[in-house]
Amino acid sequence: MILDIKRLADRILPFGTADAHCDVPCGIYDPRDAIQAAQTVIRMTELIEKLGAPTTVEAHNSFVRYVAVKEEHATKAKDDILVIWTDYFKPEHAAKWPDLHTKVWNACKLGSYVKQHVDMAKAQEFKAALEEIGQIFADSKK
Repeated sequence: MILDIKRLADRILPFGTADAHCDVPCGIYDPRDAIQAAQTVIRMTELIEKLGAPTTVEAHNSFVRYVAVKEEHATKAKDDILVIWTDYFKPEHAAKWPDLHTKVWNACKLGSYVKQHVDMAKAQEFKAALEEIGQIFADSKK
C-alpha cells in the first residue's frame, strides 16, 4: 500500500534529479581542521607519556580519556583530509603534484598508526604530513 501511495505521489509531484560535483558546497574545504586534530593527537600523546602507567583509579580514568581523545582526533584528521582528497583535488592537481596520492595515503597510514600506538615521533610526522598536504591545497588555490 505504501508503495502504491509513493507511485501516485511520484506521478502527481515528480521530483527531478539533483546533481552536484561534491558532497559539500565549494569553498568550505579546509585542511587546517585536520592539522588542528593532529595537534590534539600530539598533545594527548604528551599527556599519556607524562602520565605513564596509571596506578590509581583517577590516573586510569585520565589515561582512558587521553587515549579516547587521541583516537577520535586521529580519525577526524584522516576523515578531513580524505574528504579534501576525494572531493576537492582533481586530476589536474594530481598532474601538478604527482606524489599527492602517495602523500595522502602515507598521511592516512600515519593516522592509523598514531591511533594504535603512543609514539611522539609518529604523531609529529602525522601532523607534518597533513601540513604538507595543506600547503599543496593552499598552492592549488593560487
